[in-house]
Amino acid sequence: METAVKEPSMFDLPEWTGVYPPEEKPTEPKPRLVGVRFQPVGKVYHYSAEGFDDLKVGDWVIVDTARGKQMGQVATLKPPKDKGGPYKRIERRATGRDMAMRHYYESKELEAMIACRAESAALNLPIKIVRAEYSFDGQTLTFLYSSDQEERVEVGALREAMSRLYRARIETRQISPREVAKILGGMGACGIEERCCSRFLTEFSPISIKHAKEQNLSLNPHDITGMCGRLRCCLIYEYEQYVEARRHLPKLKSMIGTPLGPGKVVEILHLRDSVRVKIGEGPEAREVEFHREQLIPLEEWKRLQEKAASGTCDRHANGECDCGKGKQGEADASSQAQAAELPPAARAFIEANEAQQDEERARLARAKKKDRKQRGERRPTDIGRQPRPSDAGSKGDAQQKRRPLLRRKKGE
Repeated sequence: METAVKEPSMFDLPEWTGVYPPEEKPTEPKPRLVGVRFQPVGKVYHYSAEGFDDLKVGDWVIVDTARGKQMGQVATLKPPKDKGGPYKRIERRATGRDMAMRHYYESKELEAMIACRAESAALNLPIKIVRAEYSFDGQTLTFLYSSDQEERVEVGALREAMSRLYRARIETRQISPREVAKILGGMGACGIEERCCSRFLTEFSPISIKHAKEQNLSLNPHDITGMCGRLRCCLIYEYEQYVEARRHLPKLKSMIGTPLGPGKVVEILHLRDSVRVKIGEGPEAREVEFHREQLIPLEEWKRLQEKAASGTCDRHANGECDCGKGKQGEADASSQAQAAELPPAARAFIEANEAQQDEERARLARAKKKDRKQRGERRPTDIGRQPRPSDAGSKGDAQQKRRPLLRRKKGE
C-alpha cells in the first residue's frame, strides 16, 4: 500500500520556522570600519563604511568631526583593536571640486600664519605661531601655537584682531613641544634625515628618565634629549626587551658559574642575552662573554643546598607538615639528595665563600676587642655585674657610696 506524500505547506518554510539549511542560512552583514587620517602622519580615526564597499587605501572621503566637516584619506581597512562605538558614518566620497577647494585653502594657510605672527608681535604675546589650518569648507581657521611659559597665555585679543582680517571663525589651540617638532620636521638629534615623529609616529608615548636608566644610557641631558627639548621618543623602542632580559640575566658585580670556572659579572649585554664575566685575579684575569644558557647561578645553588641541609619546612619550624617540604616522605629525601648534588664550580665557590666569611668575622672580632682594650672598656659580660669595693678604688669610697642608703634607713 502506497503512502501519500504530504506536500510542504507555507508554514514549513524556513522563513516561518527559522530553521535554515547550513548553506542557506542568511548571515548578518558585519559593520565595516575604515581608518581615516587627516594629516600625512596623524592619528587614525575609524568610521563606518556601510554603502562604500569599493573603498581602498588612499581614497579621499568627507566625514563629520567635532570641528565640522573635514576631508580625510583612507589609511587602513582593518578594524580597530578596541572595538568601541558607535562610529560615525562616512558621508560621501570626495569629488574633484572638493579637491580643488582643499588646494585653494591650503595655499592661503601660509599667508594667514604670517599675518597672525605679525599681530602676535604687535600685541607682545609670548607665543610662537606654528601653523594655520583651514577647515574643509573654509568656515573655520585654526592657529596652532606654542609657549614656553607654564601659565596659560590669554590670546583673546589675537582672535579678535584676526577676525577683522578673515571672514571665518577663528580658533586657537596650544600644542606641546613634541607636536611642534613634528610639524616643523627636520633632521633628528641622532643624525637621521627625518625625525621619527615626522616620519611614522602617530602618537607620543609617555617617557621618563627611568627608560634611560634601565638601558644603562648616559644621563647627560645632551645625549638623551631630542630637538624638541624633551626626552627622545626612541628611548621606549627597546625598553621592553631590556626589562625582559634583566629578569633572566644575573645582576652586575655578582658571582656566577661558567664553563671556565666562577667569575664576576662586569657587563650585561641585554640585547645579546649574555653577560661578560671576569675570570681569575691579578695579571691572569680575563673577560669572557657567555650566553645565559651557559651560566650557573651559584648563589641560588648555595641557598638550595642550605635549605636541603637544614631539612626543615619553611612554613612549619617542627617539620611536621604535609606540604612536601619537610623531612617526612621518600619524595622529600630524594629531592634533598638532588639539591645537594652541586656542580664542581658551584661547590668550589661555596667553600671559598664560607672560608672568606669566617675569616672576615674573625677579623672583625679581633678589631672590636682591640678597640675596647684601647678605650679601657669592660667586656660585655661584665656590664650587668655589680662593682666590688676593689673596683671602685678604695674601701672608703665604697663606704661613702653606701652612706645615702644608711641615712635613708635611719630616717625611716
